Amino acid sequence: MASTKRTIGIHFQVDEKEREMIKQRMEQAGIKSLRAYMLKMATDGQIIHLEVTGVREMNRLLSNATNNINQIARRVNETGNFYAADMDDLREKYEDIWGQVKVIMRKIAAM
Repeated sequence: MASTKRTIGIHFQVDEKEREMIKQRMEQAGIKSLRAYMLKMATDGQIIHLEVTGVREMNRLLSNATNNINQIARRVNETGNFYAADMDDLREKYEDIWGQVKVIMRKIAAM
């Protein structure tokens, strides 16, 4: 049995408020086992759990912008015309993407 290699026990007591904080941080880290969480925190000092919803949103925005660029390129190749509305649309998509990048960077900096 692998657990027999660990022969030293470490025990300590917490109050209700501390226990609740530990539970919340376990949930944030995505760890369900108290033992695994406590061992990870004791040996590594911190757990970083990245929330990827912002990255997913940026990926969606990039995909949308890329599709628009491809459609505009096809139209320009067919007609030889590039419209101001196309440029405005691209500028708007670009601003959306950079807005999402800024949100992600702020979250990373806050860690």
